[in-house]
Amino acid sequence: MAAEKTPHGAPGIGGSKGVKGSSRANGTGRVRGPVRALGRALHFPVTGTARGIRKATHAHGAGESGLGKLIELHGVNGAGDVMITVALASTVFFSVPTDEARGRVALYLGITMAPFTLLAPVIGPLLDRLPHGRRAAMAGAMLARAMLALILSGAVVAGTFELYPAALGVLVASKAYGVVRSAVVPRLLPPRFSLVKANSRVTLGGLLATGVAAPIGAGLHALGPRWPLYGAFVIFIAGTFLSFSLPPKVDSAKGEDTALLAADEEHLHGPHLKPVKRPGLRTVGIAVTHALGANAALRCLSGFLIFFLAFLLREHPMSGQSAAVSLGIVAVCAGTGNACGTAVGAWLRSRAPEIIIVTVVAFVLAAAITAAIFFGAVLVAFLAAIAGFAQALAKLSLDALIQRDVPELVRTSAFARSETLLQMAWVLGGAVGIALPLNGTLGLLVGAGIVATGWLTTVRGLIRSARQGGTARPHVA
Repeated sequence: MAAEKTPHGAPGIGGSKGVKGSSRANGTGRVRGPVRALGRALHFPVTGTARGIRKATHAHGAGESGLGKLIELHGVNGAGDVMITVALASTVFFSVPTDEARGRVALYLGITMAPFTLLAPVIGPLLDRLPHGRRAAMAGAMLARAMLALILSGAVVAGTFELYPAALGVLVASKAYGVVRSAVVPRLLPPRFSLVKANSRVTLGGLLATGVAAPIGAGLHALGPRWPLYGAFVIFIAGTFLSFSLPPKVDSAKGEDTALLAADEEHLHGPHLKPVKRPGLRTVGIAVTHALGANAALRCLSGFLIFFLAFLLREHPMSGQSAAVSLGIVAVCAGTGNACGTAVGAWLRSRAPEIIIVTVVAFVLAAAITAAIFFGAVLVAFLAAIAGFAQALAKLSLDALIQRDVPELVRTSAFARSETLLQMAWVLGGAVGIALPLNGTLGLLVGAGIVATGWLTTVRGLIRSARQGGTARPHVA
């Protein structure tokens, strides 16, 4: 007996199965559909944000080269650092009266920054001798800060002395990460990317992550002083694993050597141990050394403004605002200026770096003098924004000059040496800011003097270098 056919020609039994299947689809499916839609709606903010970040960091070949992963890693680094900064600032600065806070900040600067300044010149050469373990070194710097964050979580509550050596350890680990990152960037350049553009991408990623993490850290601090440090622990643990996701080629040291700050130093090199002279920062012409001097003045001003304005605005906040809000306004202005300078730096990468440095330092000098003479909240915030903008743009221009004038053989090591000098300048500026009396006009005049010294001693050399077309002095090889 022939099977009964459905109107579509399928056997009747098969048709009944189809009816059952459709009934399940019409019954249970009516429930599953909204559930899936709800799940997608709840899941989308996370996945959508992750896809957006990944699309931005991996654009223009950065994903294929591995630079996108470094941008993401640097964002994690910035987020973790700002969590620790929020916890330490509230403990060392906000929790005690102003006079006592100045002493505690001075003690913090002396115990952590002074040894760090001595250790910083050692970190670069030490890591230069370990070129084949860069991913492990970055992961180690992340893991060390994660463990130190847990130590600090106990110290910030108990107020014990171990806070200071732990904070020193955080600074050293952060510096070690920065040195290794400088060496990694040239290995991950996408096609048709300049080193300046790559550095600006990485820096901007860190700044954006810092801006997102700062209010989260403040919210965690409202739960208790330990919570931002717990957040830092989680972030740095994630960074430890993310470090190993970088391409294996970052561990390559092909064609690299060590840059020296002093010129004409002899070293044994080659199969017959023949003494040769390797180029240093002083052997590549006036552009790099003068740009480094101008950047040091801006970095010194940055350290000065951070500490001086922190105490000044705590004692004399902006009209109608609390001390915390006043400091927050200045910090947002500085961060916004820094981000804008980083973005503009990529656009101006093909222009004369010397002229950019001369111009932005002159703008900062004019802004500092104006803010000192007509001292007020608006001008202080404007100075912070201009200083942040100039610092970012001048640093990218210095990177461009190192890329242009320093031989490729020693270029990555030169980045580490220059950053060490800039860190020292920041510490010096911070010490001056703590020592000054809380007088706005006097303080900003001192800041203007710092910038004027850096500008006047470098402007002629930078302009002469720009007129010569950036021709570097030949080095001895």
